[in-house]
Amino acid sequence: MSGRGEAFLWDSLPAAGVAMAALLRAVLRLRGPAAQGRPLHRLWYCSGQENPKRRMGNRSPTSEEKPPGTETEKFQMVYRFNAIRVFGFFSRLKVAQTAMTVVALPPGFYWYSQGLMTLDSLCLAGGIAGFALAMLCWMSYFFRRLVGILYVNESGTMLRVAHLTFWGWRQDTYCPVADVMPLTETKDRPQDVLMCIQQYSGKQTFYLTLRYGHIVDRERFTQVFGALHTCK
Repeated sequence: MSGRGEAFLWDSLPAAGVAMAALLRAVLRLRGPAAQGRPLHRLWYCSGQENPKRRMGNRSPTSEEKPPGTETEKFQMVYRFNAIRVFGFFSRLKVAQTAMTVVALPPGFYWYSQGLMTLDSLCLAGGIAGFALAMLCWMSYFFRRLVGILYVNESGTMLRVAHLTFWGWRQDTYCPVADVMPLTETKDRPQDVLMCIQQYSGKQTFYLTLRYGHIVDRERFTQVFGALHTCK
């Protein structure tokens, strides 16, 4: 889905944005203050100067190739959201739970054909599987766009976004800073639970939370997204 389509979907379904914000609050409340203040470890720990392809924890993050001209440059961390690891865990857990629910359907049809299961029980199992699939698609749509870490290269021309994949693992995406829309040009406010990172080209949209995340390098962050006090 294009960035323009994503923005339309977000605007046309305000209830989805409210639900995502509520889910974000619920997860952070469940984990407590430690989840927000705990340093990033293992998969998601990465200093601003690390190579994104370096192995971290049990799995290496997938990464797009660095754009030409930035291969030798170091990237500095400007923003981090420590609780992203919790959302990655929930994403993997949801994938496993949905897979088990769907796999249970064929035996259910067999048992029904043999008279070992009633039609009501089969419909209930099908309804649970369908609901699990719908929830997986909904959660994955937002989790894959939730920003964990933001980096900017030394020359300030390239933004590196660390976010989740469908499977709940880390992925790095590169965006030219010139294509990133400053937060001052959006309708979002810094005090909102979620803020939208859009591109002029409409390629992809990401979401970050300044309420629960941390700006590590305010100067570089301002160079990319504008001064926060001027946001609408």
